[in-house]
Amino acid sequence: MNRREFIGAAAGGLLNAQVPRRKPNIIFILADDLGYGDLGCYGQKRIQTPSLDRMAAEGMRFSQAYAGSTVCAPSRCCLMTGLHTGHARARGNKYPDLPLRPQDITVTELLAKAGYRTGLFGKWSLGHLGSTGYPLRKGFEEWFGFFSQTHAHNYYPEHLLDNETAYLLRGNFGAKKTEYAHDLFTQRALRFLENKDERPFFLHVCYTIPHANNEMGRDTGDGMEVPGYEPYDKTDWPKPEKGFAAMITRMDRDIGKIMDLLKASGRERDTLVIFSSDNGPHKEGGHDSDFFHSRGPLRGIKRDLYEGGIRVPTLAWCPGSIKAGQVSDHVWAFWDFLPTCTELAAIPGPSGLDGISIVPALLGRTQGNHEYLYWEFHERGFHQAVRLGDWKGVRLGLNRPLELYNLRTDIGEKDNVAAQNPAVVHRIEEILRTARTESSEWPVREKS
Repeated sequence: MNRREFIGAAAGGLLNAQVPRRKPNIIFILADDLGYGDLGCYGQKRIQTPSLDRMAAEGMRFSQAYAGSTVCAPSRCCLMTGLHTGHARARGNKYPDLPLRPQDITVTELLAKAGYRTGLFGKWSLGHLGSTGYPLRKGFEEWFGFFSQTHAHNYYPEHLLDNETAYLLRGNFGAKKTEYAHDLFTQRALRFLENKDERPFFLHVCYTIPHANNEMGRDTGDGMEVPGYEPYDKTDWPKPEKGFAAMITRMDRDIGKIMDLLKASGRERDTLVIFSSDNGPHKEGGHDSDFFHSRGPLRGIKRDLYEGGIRVPTLAWCPGSIKAGQVSDHVWAFWDFLPTCTELAAIPGPSGLDGISIVPALLGRTQGNHEYLYWEFHERGFHQAVRLGDWKGVRLGLNRPLELYNLRTDIGEKDNVAAQNPAVVHRIEEILRTARTESSEWPVREKS
């Protein structure tokens, strides 16, 4: 069987041998600021995540998967467009949202043209109402979520957007807070899955859990807003930590509902579900990321280009196609999602992408590797990072020396070995110069 025939078989029987050549359903569930060590299947000891742990046990857990960036907007831009932050429209957070342009083709637009039903519920950081990057203009048929990236960091908003109409949450008017936004996102996702439409679907669920509620000027002192602290209400933890853990467990419960619905409807064998986080853990809103060892063995947190800021927990689940209990050390990043989807859907993708399909890795087959992965970040000056094999290079400013780490022996990036490896330093510095294009929106400067 040649590669084209194999892909057709994978897409058709993805994965379901009973429905030959059917395009697979695709679900991507994205958490917000969830750390590499925040799930039980990644070593978390105190936060309960039974549904995601079950997803790992029944599917694949990636040990070296990377977000698109170390903050949300550029990370999501990489996920949607197949470009890393040296080429992507967004290379940092800008307020209001920096919208995608008509020429910024998204994975959703490609799948919609291929006959997919598409839905997005939650947070979208790539274009507000009326802009060229609004979800309904970037391939989504159904959209229910926040007005903007800033608005998204309020767990009890007074209104949300339902396609292009304001949806009032009257339970949150005034002092009372009775309508938790993320419960509504889960309800909409389940309704989307219950639809009897026979088309294959792409569902994108974007929770802001466990992001701090600190960008609306409404920090209550509890840090994390959640309807209840169960099952952690009897612990002696600080309130922000109870809330942080309760949010994650609540999200885990709702992801379990999605998995259970797929199984009950018999669609789990032709639906690929991927779960990940948009960047590393935060230290905001009264929460201390060290309390739960959210970064795991890694160095750094959100807004760092060290591993803790960009290496994220990532799971893939599709019973019958992805073998249960696998742990993959394949190195990949968010910009690989678009070409993965186009391969599964057996459609051509845009030229000039930075991503490559990870379909072989998902199916347990030999997988081609990137020559390197590249990141840049513009909110603390101009920071860059490169993953080259087991080498990791980090440069924290235009005129700063390159730091070099061997991730095979030093996952915590504690030992800078640049002086001992001049040839590797030279190669990475060459990548730093050539892996990017200039952007008028993101001029290179020493300090922001």
